[in-house]
Amino acid sequence: MAQALEAKLTRTPEARASDLRLLADQAFSRAAGAPLVPGNAVSLLLDAAENYPAWLEAIAAAKRYVHFETYILHGDAVGERFAKALVERAQAGVPVRVSYDWMGALGNTRGRFWKQLRAGGVEVRCYNPPRLDEPFGWLSRDHRKCLVVDGEIAFVTGLCVGQRWEGDARRSVAPWRDTGVAVRGPAVADVARSFADSWAACGEPLPAEEQGCDPPRAGDVSLRVVAGTPGTTGLFRLDQLVAALARRTLWLSDAYYAGTSTYVQALRAAAQDGVDVRLLVPGRGSDIRIVQAISRSGYPQLLQAGVRVFEWNGPMMHAKTAVADSRWARVGSTNLNVASWIGNRELDVVVEDEAFAPDGGAVRRGPEGLDRDRAEQAPLGEGGRRGAQAAHARRRRKRGARGGRRAPARQRARRGAVAASGAQPDPAAAHGPCRPRARVARADRGRLAEGAGVAARDLRAVDRDRAPDPSGQDSGPAVLSDPGLDRRSV
Repeated sequence: MAQALEAKLTRTPEARASDLRLLADQAFSRAAGAPLVPGNAVSLLLDAAENYPAWLEAIAAAKRYVHFETYILHGDAVGERFAKALVERAQAGVPVRVSYDWMGALGNTRGRFWKQLRAGGVEVRCYNPPRLDEPFGWLSRDHRKCLVVDGEIAFVTGLCVGQRWEGDARRSVAPWRDTGVAVRGPAVADVARSFADSWAACGEPLPAEEQGCDPPRAGDVSLRVVAGTPGTTGLFRLDQLVAALARRTLWLSDAYYAGTSTYVQALRAAAQDGVDVRLLVPGRGSDIRIVQAISRSGYPQLLQAGVRVFEWNGPMMHAKTAVADSRWARVGSTNLNVASWIGNRELDVVVEDEAFAPDGGAVRRGPEGLDRDRAEQAPLGEGGRRGAQAAHARRRRKRGARGGRRAPARQRARRGAVAASGAQPDPAAAHGPCRPRARVARADRGRLAEGAGVAARDLRAVDRDRAPDPSGQDSGPAVLSDPGLDRRSV
């Protein structure tokens, strides 16, 4: 035993580092329930502008099969574009299979849309419609978003298919912010297996000729494909492990944040230990206000521990991403809440590669490097109220420009009386009993790209000027703060 101990003590630092990497790999594999797969090529795709064309191009080039799984396939103009592409391949003799979620489609896609697909030769299945024998079965949803073509390329993403993600420049409606990846290489087989599992959950399994694939090596990126199913909690364990192991940075973006107490404590402990922990969530563009209220109720615990919380000032921020210590990055469909971690079918790609997930750009533009893209972290109080009042004034001007509703008669009469007397109006009375109160200090200018800067593309984006938001909204993040925290730049 003494000799064995001496051998361990005399090993080189490189050998000890190799042992630590092996232990970390074992811990990650066991926590996520997914092995590390080397030899892949991964491309980051931002928003619908990069995701949708890549998907449609892959579908058009399909020769063996198309497997498409999504939470929502809207029956709008964008959905019709995808339906046309899928039907064209089906009529060319390529097996095309589409799986969607019943709740996701509810109110978003009419039955005739699915009939159109089926009439065109596409096989369509619906995940988990309501059943009388399982009154609470509807709680489990298929929230995955993936596309596998010919077993050669796979897309894993946070985007559904719909006009929301593209926006409408003619009506000055900005597109939603979202992130996905394209994967080539051996890991495509894991994405294909995840689709096969979801397909079998809705009926008969895939034909033998569409099961299994063995893509050749396509690059040098190692990654895991974490396919969550109800009750498995693989990504929940992995997220907590990453929070515990992060040493320098942990940047997160999430569309519907509602962290559990154990995860919140993991983030707090990391921040208190000196890790730069940041959380980016939707701001005024949030599409589900009640979830935003739940998210905000959890801010104080995070802020008091030193976690920096950002609200996206543009349209809906729908990305679910993370990056830690320049090495570990996650992109996919899982939100930081119990429904995604425990109840739903989810799919994420976890990349372990310094070239894919650097935070060098973030370091260069840290507290000492924010020049033209600057945001101030202000305490609750004067700065927050001014920001809220300015936003309220903008809303009033916009309403007046489009001929919105007039103020109530009592308020108009009060304004007339004040004007006739020559007195100065009371700013507090102008707002009535619902005077806005703010927790958010608006960014002075610019964009921190995505506060959870998932990869090189996201992080490099802060170094270049972007085209103005067609909606006229500032799409940079606002930063939240606690009253007890000192004012500081981010």
